[in-house]
Amino acid sequence: MTPLTTHSQADAYASPWSTRRRLGLLLWQIAWPLTCGWTPKPANAWRLCVLRWFGAEIHGRPFVHGRARIAQPWNLTLHDRACLGEGAVAYSLGPIEIGAGATIAQEAYLCTGTHAFSSPALELQTALIRIGPGAFVGARSFILPGVEIGARAVVGAAAVVTRDVAAGSVVAGNPARVLGHRDRPATATGFASTGSRSG
Repeated sequence: MTPLTTHSQADAYASPWSTRRRLGLLLWQIAWPLTCGWTPKPANAWRLCVLRWFGAEIHGRPFVHGRARIAQPWNLTLHDRACLGEGAVAYSLGPIEIGAGATIAQEAYLCTGTHAFSSPALELQTALIRIGPGAFVGARSFILPGVEIGARAVVGAAAVVTRDVAAGSVVAGNPARVLGHRDRPATATGFASTGSRSG
């Protein structure tokens, strides 16, 4: 788990962001739906271009669906063949890194932000989420701040992941627990092994 960073706020109603950052957010919230939100899948190169303009770090040729939602693109790093699917949310108040060949399926939610609930100011707290190469994050799953999903791991649909997932592990449930491994037979729960995309 990556440690949380606490952002300075005067009180619970104050923004932790500078005026410049808030202006950037406003521009982004207008630009993405206007220039990309309606685009068909084959327009991926255009969407990657827009993300680069707004500071996203793009390696190779990842795929970002037009209806994916990205909070702060300058906090997003995408590696070659990574996929951010339809309706997936990269709530990138802190950094998010999606490794080569990793898939974030429909409506999955990568949440880098929480609050210091023991403090009257409820300061924003953020932590890096890292998705390892070849990992698969299933539809409508929820990844908490600071979590690292290991290479080739599988997160089942609607799982809530509260801690790191080891490379190759298959997890599901709320909270997510290990059910098997991609290279070994499934456990007695009956959860089928997914096999390996790379052979």
